[in-house]
Amino acid sequence: MSMEAVTRSDEDGRYLQWTPVIAGAIGGAALSFIFLTFAVAVGLAVSSTSPSWRDTSAALAILSGIYLIIQAVVSFGFGGYIAGRLRRTSGASATEEVETRDGLHGLAAWALAVLIGAALATVIGASSLSRSSPARSTPNATAAEPLLSYELDRLFRSGRRPPNVDLTSERAEAGRILLTSSSHNGVSGDDRTYLIQQVGSATGLSPADSERRVDSAIANSKAAIARSRRSTVILAFSLAAATLLGAVAAWAAACAGGRHRDGAPLPEWMEHANSFERRRIVVHS
Repeated sequence: MSMEAVTRSDEDGRYLQWTPVIAGAIGGAALSFIFLTFAVAVGLAVSSTSPSWRDTSAALAILSGIYLIIQAVVSFGFGGYIAGRLRRTSGASATEEVETRDGLHGLAAWALAVLIGAALATVIGASSLSRSSPARSTPNATAAEPLLSYELDRLFRSGRRPPNVDLTSERAEAGRILLTSSSHNGVSGDDRTYLIQQVGSATGLSPADSERRVDSAIANSKAAIARSRRSTVILAFSLAAATLLGAVAAWAAACAGGRHRDGAPLPEWMEHANSFERRRIVVHS
């Protein structure tokens, strides 16, 4: 048996080639990073650390989710095309077998790009939390501070408070109480009465003014939590849809890349798209 035959046999047995997979994954992840950075720069994002983000409209959140899906389709399609175009073929194989292998390489590039993105997001998120977590500087701080910081500011606002008064413990306790405003039963009567007493003691307001301020804080907190929950749902759905559609795009683009590599005709739907693009260019020229 000649060396060429052995080499060809080894290549045939190697169903998955990692070089085009890694190249496609890196290309797709890089393009996705560029698109997401651009979206953050223009304010088109489905979430933000800014407290004022929760006041944005639902239309902007939905538009941001659509952009997330579109960029995923384009980015993963780009990575899949690279994986399919760079894959080496050996021997005469059926067209269906070649397309299946190309598609699987695109799918592998998509999976690796997803893992790369998830790892980077985890590292960045952990780093941001370690720097900005209120628990590092204020042991009594709770999860309510990032979400309800403005409501807590308004709740304990006072123009007659002595200087250097530490309300960290009171804010943390009030934050935990306000978080229950989104529950099925809402803030209990005992917690509401306790908040009124705390606000009156910390601000010097009359019981009537303290009661109005507490009721306003409870209503505003419930609305803020609902808006934050809406954005979280949109983000989760958009990520899931973008990931799934990205897999489809990576498979189709890898098959197209394989056809370009082999000089084979494109699928019918791509031929229609190319002919439409050529007609558009002729009309504009």
